[in-house]
Amino acid sequence: MLTLPRMAENEEPAPDDVRVLDPRTLRGLAHPLRMRLLTALREYGPATASQLADRLGESSGATSYHLRQLATYGFVEDDPERGKGRERWWKAAHRGTRWNADKFLAHPDPAVRGAANTVLHEVATQHTQEMSTFLGTLHGWSGEWRAASDLSDFYMRLTPELAREMRDKVHELIESYREKEVDRDTEGSAPYRVHLHAFPREED
Repeated sequence: MLTLPRMAENEEPAPDDVRVLDPRTLRGLAHPLRMRLLTALREYGPATASQLADRLGESSGATSYHLRQLATYGFVEDDPERGKGRERWWKAAHRGTRWNADKFLAHPDPAVRGAANTVLHEVATQHTQEMSTFLGTLHGWSGEWRAASDLSDFYMRLTPELAREMRDKVHELIESYREKEVDRDTEGSAPYRVHLHAFPREED
């Protein structure tokens, strides 16, 4: 989970298992491979640099280096339950990430603005790849899962205040289903991914 422009100054604090970015940690995360590594650890669980290299099609030297960088900024940590012998196991330090993208896109430091753009575009790239993978394997899913998936878009005219109100209500609804999550070994269950893209458009 990498939540985008969601946190304003008057919003409630993030849960303990959600990392709130500041300019330093934003710059530490703003690298495509680091973001993919963090996503993989959050989705699939603890792994070694070699296992992540195989999953992502990268060299183990690259994954090892960027995992150490992620650890420096507090995004990943050693997994002591598995870290025995010579292989070092890593796990995500938090369930998700939250940040105020608007605040960073207007930051006076161009390095911070650049990092914010990098993160936003990499998230969009990951979303596109995940959707393309699902569509490419659609025939392999059951009719029940195909009926439970969605690829929709909606158009309406709103003010920024109304748009934010709707977005927040959608987030609240999605989060409410965390209380209903089933165990990993529940028959017929699968990881379920929800992307939310909502944005204004020019009149022309």
